[in-house]
Amino acid sequence: MKAAAYCRVSTKDQAENGVSLKDQRAKIEAMCVVRGDELVALVTDEESGKDLNRPGFQQIQRMVEDHEVDVVIIAKLDRLTRSVGDLAHLLALFDKHGVALVSLAESLDTQSAAGRLVINVMGAVAQWEREVISERTKAALAYKKSKGQRVGNIPFGFELGEGKQLIPNLREQSLIRLIRREREKGASYRAIAGVLNNCEYKTRTGGKWRHESVEDVYKAKPVVLSA
Repeated sequence: MKAAAYCRVSTKDQAENGVSLKDQRAKIEAMCVVRGDELVALVTDEESGKDLNRPGFQQIQRMVEDHEVDVVIIAKLDRLTRSVGDLAHLLALFDKHGVALVSLAESLDTQSAAGRLVINVMGAVAQWEREVISERTKAALAYKKSKGQRVGNIPFGFELGEGKQLIPNLREQSLIRLIRREREKGASYRAIAGVLNNCEYKTRTGGKWRHESVEDVYKAKPVVLSA
């Protein structure tokens, strides 16, 4: 069968879990050999899995709809989606076009009824876990805020001064002005990221700028400093 491999990783995944595109590709290629599938496409995305609006995944979806592949192989279910609703939509789409979904980590294959059942249950459990974590996090932050403790990350352009008060970070403030100036000229977020990288400006974590990080800085809510 003709197989398409789909791999996804975000900066957070790599930093916290050591997930890499290279590892995912190696596992999927090995599975293709075991299954005897012909790997016709290896598609990757390097961004969050919060929704399906990703360039790589859109390519996979077009291949499914155009009957270019018989199976889509992923390293782990959450590489594809973390939403039960999106998962149900994808399973229906794949089934409509006669394409199987294989997830290596969970040993799941939607070519069987049992595989489809298990993959739906696992997706529901994963979403429940995320919602529980979200509720606990909100409760913890609300408690800290009620005690007058600082919550959340330090906004870009600022740092903590004496007394744990926010004060302007001159370097980051200059980058904010540069980003706003370029946007006013009509430059895209991707183009601005290129400008910052060419000038060897680093992000707060010391990495390269991406269009998403530039957009986050540009769209950040203004910070009002206390007197």
